[in-house]
Amino acid sequence: MSWGTELWDQFDNLEKHTQWGIDILEKYIKFVKERTEIELSYAKQLRNLSKKYQPKKNSKEEEEYKYTSCKAFISNLNEMNDYAGQHEVISENMASQIIVDLARYVQELKQERKSNFHDGRKAQQHIETCWKQLESSKRRFERDCKEADRAQQYFEKMDADINVTKADVEKARQQAQIRHQMAEDSKADYSSILQKFNHEQHEYYHTHIPNIFQKIQEMEERRIVRMGESMKTYAEVDRQVIPIIGKCLDGIVKAAESIDQKNDSQLVIEAYKSGFEPPGDIEFEDYTQPMKRTVSDNSLSNSRGEGKPDLKFGGKSKGKLWPFIKKNKLMSLLTSPHQPPPPPPASASPSAVPNGPQSPKQQKEPLSHRFNEFMTSKPKIHCFRSLKRGLSLKLGATPEDFSNLPPEQRRKKLQQKVDELNKEIQKEMDQRDAITKMKDVYLKNPQMGDPASLDHKLAEVSQNIEKLRVETQKFEAWLAEVEGRLPARSEQARRQSGLYDSQNPPTVNNCAQDRESPDGSYTEEQSQESEMKVLATDFDDEFDDEEPLPAIGTCKALYTFEGQNEGTISVVEGETLYVIEEDKGDGWTRIRRNEDEEGYVPTSYVEVCLDKNAKGAKTYI
Repeated sequence: MSWGTELWDQFDNLEKHTQWGIDILEKYIKFVKERTEIELSYAKQLRNLSKKYQPKKNSKEEEEYKYTSCKAFISNLNEMNDYAGQHEVISENMASQIIVDLARYVQELKQERKSNFHDGRKAQQHIETCWKQLESSKRRFERDCKEADRAQQYFEKMDADINVTKADVEKARQQAQIRHQMAEDSKADYSSILQKFNHEQHEYYHTHIPNIFQKIQEMEERRIVRMGESMKTYAEVDRQVIPIIGKCLDGIVKAAESIDQKNDSQLVIEAYKSGFEPPGDIEFEDYTQPMKRTVSDNSLSNSRGEGKPDLKFGGKSKGKLWPFIKKNKLMSLLTSPHQPPPPPPASASPSAVPNGPQSPKQQKEPLSHRFNEFMTSKPKIHCFRSLKRGLSLKLGATPEDFSNLPPEQRRKKLQQKVDELNKEIQKEMDQRDAITKMKDVYLKNPQMGDPASLDHKLAEVSQNIEKLRVETQKFEAWLAEVEGRLPARSEQARRQSGLYDSQNPPTVNNCAQDRESPDGSYTEEQSQESEMKVLATDFDDEFDDEEPLPAIGTCKALYTFEGQNEGTISVVEGETLYVIEEDKGDGWTRIRRNEDEEGYVPTSYVEVCLDKNAKGAKTYI
């Protein structure tokens, strides 16, 4: 089975077929290339997915991943990351072992095909040239024969004519001889060219074309074999990563089997255990004592017994139930009003409409509501500095000794802080030792450096170590207090540790008297007062030196407004005040009466005139 013998006359079809084979090979290369792109894209998406669900470092989310189920999930993400890496390996191996090799082979194949068909065309052109020569000699031989016949007929005609001279007859005879000689020469030439063409044609169809077609057949067969080998490599590349992918899946299964629900339950206990004892029984409150007093109003014993239930109600019972009582928080006092401002009154002055919806006088509430408001509300902050202090409290300022946490959680936080400080101390000590060794080297070899240049750094490191040790001692004292190894510190000890200063605003101290534990948080009576005091002192130090905001214009009160909410200020109709902060879109304008009195009023209650030259002022329309 040979294309040279079977397909000797299918040169053009073979040319088309071989070109189709190269196109198929290039199409397969394109297919593998797109597969590699898909693998890369899939690996990238898997890595992004794994990264997306990884816990962020130094965040609360990272602390939550201490449970075995969460650790298993992290292992799952890591294994998926390795799984994505195997898809990248597939892409790289396919690109290097298939795409690159086949692309180079296609270029070689195109060159070989071009050379073979160039030889075939050359052989075709040669046989066509021989054929043209044969046709030309044949036509010349035919023409010479016809002319010789005509010359012979003309000679015979002239020879038979008696009127023709002898010279004309001789001339015709000579012409006929010349024509006969030319016909003989053309015959000989035609015969020679014919023999040559037959030889060339035999060589073309039995030697040249079979050899060329045989080369083309071998080339095509090599292409087919190479394509099959590439398909095998395609499968082998996938098969090579299957064991590693299996290990990744085994890792996921192993991580899932490592989940321990009992351990997670114990971690929940350690994370949220408060250390409190459950509340005791509620004592019976006898409300029949007033009835007994009506029977014997002069009985001293009855009157004494009457006061005992009240003491129990205000003392022990209330103290036991406080972890479950919800009260208004001090943090809810903000520097500016949160409710929308009231619209301006319909009349010229709100006082002229006593029953209007925006009258300064509020509707009467039941006595029980007033009593609850009195019991749950916190003292108002009357100065702007206190307003800022209240805002800072709301923004989440926590005490240094973690006294806002339950005992068990506070102990864990303090222990964690002590461990961190010890690590920092060890780090500083290592640095000090290194500097000391370097100084010794400089002392022994002065040409390497000046030993005195390290004194400043050494002193700085020693100072840092001393500060860290003092800090560690402070936290260890708090930790010892929590663990019960040391008695509660006195007021003087608290001052020495920097918990609070003696100068505290009474408003914050009053707020600290409210014992509450919202949402499971805990504050001891003594530690809460200390927390309020240290926060008050810190905020006083922060805002004492703050300069008041400059006035950016003036305003005239169109109506009387009684500022009953926190952060507001009362104004009287017709009063002129300074504007220190214009309306930010919430309907409130901040004004000042003097250096100590400032607050917010509804923008619709005043007529504002801003100073265009003032810093931060905008054009008022």
